[in-house]
Amino acid sequence: MGNAAELYRRIEADHNLTNTLFRQALQDPTGAIRAICELGDRLSLPVTAEEVRTHLASLDDERTKQWVVKARGGL
Repeated sequence: MGNAAELYRRIEADHNLTNTLFRQALQDPTGAIRAICELGDRLSLPVTAEEVRTHLASLDDERTKQWVVKARGGL
């Protein structure tokens, strides 16, 4: 889960990117996962959709839990 964790850290560090992905997840959860995977490829941190889902499920912070609950359909 190393790439997923590092990719999440980078996404979280970019407020605008985080907001964009959150909004996308509300409207198109599957598309948000796809966008995260594509971002991982661009950053040389390839991840699968399942790795992203597993990593998000493993996090224990309230903000992420809210994100997952709201985007549950595709996650």
